[in-house]
Amino acid sequence: MKTKAWKASAMLALFGTWAFLFAGCTKDSTSTCTPQDVAVEEPAIKAFATANGINATRTSAGLYYEIIRPGAIGRPTVNSIVYVTYKGTLLDGRVFDQQTNPGRTGFQLNGLIEGWKLGIPLIGKGGAIKLLIPSALGYGCKGSGDTTSIIKPNLPLYFEIELVDFFN
Repeated sequence: MKTKAWKASAMLALFGTWAFLFAGCTKDSTSTCTPQDVAVEEPAIKAFATANGINATRTSAGLYYEIIRPGAIGRPTVNSIVYVTYKGTLLDGRVFDQQTNPGRTGFQLNGLIEGWKLGIPLIGKGGAIKLLIPSALGYGCKGSGDTTSIIKPNLPLYFEIELVDFFN
């Protein structure tokens, strides 16, 4: 009985995490909004990086990242299934999601927010990265989709991610 309860609990936790990460990826045809320009959020992103000792590099898309450990030579692609541990916070320090058990992930990278699609392929298995994601590469002008969520529209995000494993 304990095994069935544990499996049900693990599946519920996995579903909750997936629902949260995929929430920003759906398109709602009944309402439209325009993503905020990355340049508007850059001062806040740069200030956060400076205040937290993050030596970030900017991509052409506006993603800021710092590779903590590059990991193995092979890199995941957007079609990879990734197993990660992570912590996601707003720039004010509030944690909105985290996962310390990579077995509860197994996300298809191309189904996640754009910032993850751009950032995770920069590291290999065993690698770690910090991502400062402008809202246009995160949950955009809709936020996380839940009116009670702390991820409101047009909020940049900060993630610390370790790529435990991946499969192409």
